[in-house]
Amino acid sequence: MGKKFFKGGLAAFILVCVVNPAPAQDQAAPNQAKEKAYRIERSISQKALACIECHKKESPGLFADWAHSRHASANITCIDCHLADPADKDISQRHFKQYERSDNKWGVSDYRAPVAAAVTPKDCSRCHPDEAKQYAKSKHANTIEIIWKLDPWLNAGQNSDFERLTGCLHCHGTVLKLKNGELDPMTWPNVGVGRVNFDGSLGSCASCHTRHRFSVAEARKPETCGQCHLGPDHPQLEIWNESKHGAIYHSEGASWNWTSAPGTWTAGVDYRTPTCAGCHMSGSGPVLTTHDVTERLSWELQAPLTIRPQEFKPFPSPLDWKTERKKMQEVCKQCHGELWVKNHYDQMDGAVALYNETYFKPAKAKLGELKKKGLLPKDAFFKAPIFVEFYELWHHEGRRARMGAAMMAPDYAWWHGFYECKKRYVHFMKQANHLIKENQKAYVAEDYPGATGSTKKPAEIFNQKK
Repeated sequence: MGKKFFKGGLAAFILVCVVNPAPAQDQAAPNQAKEKAYRIERSISQKALACIECHKKESPGLFADWAHSRHASANITCIDCHLADPADKDISQRHFKQYERSDNKWGVSDYRAPVAAAVTPKDCSRCHPDEAKQYAKSKHANTIEIIWKLDPWLNAGQNSDFERLTGCLHCHGTVLKLKNGELDPMTWPNVGVGRVNFDGSLGSCASCHTRHRFSVAEARKPETCGQCHLGPDHPQLEIWNESKHGAIYHSEGASWNWTSAPGTWTAGVDYRTPTCAGCHMSGSGPVLTTHDVTERLSWELQAPLTIRPQEFKPFPSPLDWKTERKKMQEVCKQCHGELWVKNHYDQMDGAVALYNETYFKPAKAKLGELKKKGLLPKDAFFKAPIFVEFYELWHHEGRRARMGAAMMAPDYAWWHGFYECKKRYVHFMKQANHLIKENQKAYVAEDYPGATGSTKKPAEIFNQKK
């Protein structure tokens, strides 16, 4: 979309708490409630003021979030982010009806302005250009392309539209569309990290900096990343909670300084142990802050076979893994000695090699043998229980083992990881060898529930790639 900056007054906001004096007989009551009001002590555009005053009444929670934000103190109002170009196709027609009211003095035609609900990284880039550029290169922003290139659930239509919408796409993002002139409920609301916006930008900054507070403190805390990075297949939040990092955070994190300016959040000064953001995004020592979470990675721990990031075919990283590993090690060395860091990486690399050679490669070869002998249809995917065994070996237990080793969570590395890998591997191999011995085709469900999803790749992404 082509949202515009709003040309308001140049004076800064002054946020004033107006306290109504209590009656004399109540002056001594220490818990006497006092009414607080928000007042703007400067001249701003009447349209901008209308937005603020109307939302203060109609959606007080939204207003309160904004009023406590750094945007408010920096003179950034609703209309600065939501004002749309008259040519934008996602202008809210419903919002125009707000200017035809008789019960709200701000809801009149004098204050009419075209607005759009979906604020995009392109909009945010007017004030945050570096962050937007970094984010656009990341796997977060490009995750819809990635999952459509590799995910059998989508490509085989194995889950329904609503299963995707309320599950997968809630985190990965939707392709925004219109229905009857308004945002389509099958695509909105959504703040997925890879959301495809009308202006061509990818993602939503509100994935991590939730509206309308857009708090840097919130984005630095692990619970924010844990909205998506949790569960049986990628339990990074649970793994981190178990680690020493997580234990220290839960013990004393409430006293840390979460609100220091971007680029200045410092280990040993503002916080004692890193969160997800501290390791993967925040500036630390000689390493600069980044909004590209693809950086600092030396392994693709989520892939079936662990590979280097530049070998990840759906979205190969342009970065050199050795350089990025050194960056992450510099982050580690803000709190750990050089030998400690080196040995930790040696342990992680050993766990990766063990998983690749002992579990994944033999299982993948056996799956290939089943297909070659015609005992497992190539398109069986989740309709065949034996395929599920193979899938969960890498997608569940294998990921937990590798990520547990990388993030120093022994219970996940062993009991939720390699121990479960052993069980899954033995069960899979037993079934596969039996089918081969008996020359028997694997069971494939005839009636697989919810397998109604479209198998058509989003044109908004893949037509542009030609």
